[in-house]
Amino acid sequence: MTVTRRDTDTVRALRELEDGRSSVRLRAALAVGSTPDPRFVDKLVERCAIEPEFFVRDMLTWALTRHPVSVTLPELLREVRSERAQARSQALHTLSKIGDRRAWPAITATLLADADDEVARSAWRAAVVLVPEGEESALATALATQLGRGGRETQLSLSRALVALGEAIVPALRTATTAPAPSIRAHALATRRLLRDPDAGFEFAIEEAKRIVVLGGSDQEG
Repeated sequence: MTVTRRDTDTVRALRELEDGRSSVRLRAALAVGSTPDPRFVDKLVERCAIEPEFFVRDMLTWALTRHPVSVTLPELLREVRSERAQARSQALHTLSKIGDRRAWPAITATLLADADDEVARSAWRAAVVLVPEGEESALATALATQLGRGGRETQLSLSRALVALGEAIVPALRTATTAPAPSIRAHALATRRLLRDPDAGFEFAIEEAKRIVVLGGSDQEG
C-alpha cells in the first residue's frame, strides 16, 4: 500500500498533539484544523479531555469545529457523559461553538447543576446557544436554581447566561427574589438589574443588590 504525503502529515500531527511542549501541541492543533480529516476527530476529543493548557484546548475546540458535524457531534455527546470533569466541560464548550441544536437533549438538568463549577458554567453557556425556540422560560427556571452559587466568576457566568435569554427570565428571577437565602435574592436582583441595564456592570449590580437585601427589601418591581 502506498503511503501518501497526506498520510505522513496525519501521523506526524497526531503524534505532535501529544508532544510535551505546549507550543508544539498548539501548532499541531492549528494544522489539524487547517486541513480537516475525520481521522483526527477521535484524537482531538481525547486531547480536549486531558490538555492542561487553556490556549491549546481552545485551539483543539476550533479544530473540531472545522470538521463535519456528522462526525464530531456523536463523539462530543458521549463526552458530556464522561466521568472526567474536563472532558464534560470542554465537550460542552465545543458544542456551544458548533451551535447545532440537535445537541440540545444532551443539556440535562444534571449538567446544569454539575458539582464542578467549570462544567456547570460550560453547560450554561451551551444551553443558551442551543435552547430551541419556545423553551427559554423552562431553561430560565432551571438556571435560576443555581442562583447564589459559587464565587464572582461563577455568578457572573450564570447572570450572563440568564440575561442572554431576555425577558423569559423575569418570572424566574421574581420568584428567586423571595428565596430564603440572601445570596440567592442578591444574585437574582443583580441579574435583573443587568437585564434592564446591561451597562451597569456586575460588580455594581451585585453590591447594590446586597444592600437592598441587607435592608430587608426584595425590589419586586419588574
